[in-house]
Amino acid sequence: MVVRRLPAILVTQFGVLALLLAAVGVYGVVSYSVSQRTREFGIRAALGATSGEVLKLVMGRGARLVALGAFLGLGGAAALVKVEASMIYGLRMRDALLFVGAAFLIFLIALAASYIPARRAARLHPLEALRYE
Repeated sequence: MVVRRLPAILVTQFGVLALLLAAVGVYGVVSYSVSQRTREFGIRAALGATSGEVLKLVMGRGARLVALGAFLGLGGAAALVKVEASMIYGLRMRDALLFVGAAFLIFLIALAASYIPARRAARLHPLEALRYE
């Protein structure tokens, strides 16, 4: 019984690892983007932008990038559904809900990963940001 479950366990573990790597990658990209735009956030804050507006700006950019990636991924999955159906037991070509659910899960994980750098940018004091470099 365990021998039959081993491939499923391995695929699940690799899937969790892939989600973790995706979260770390999104965190790294958004964090780098925030560090490159520190002066911009300082100027925005000095001109009266609230921390909520800065948070929304950073989160919105991260959400747009992740949504574009999810959309392209769904397009690729739809194009390769016949190949996937021959490799995954029980997967039918009509299982679009599975693909959309996976894309939504990745979207939520990426938003959570981009929240930390966005919060850091929102808490930035304008004088510290203008002196940055």
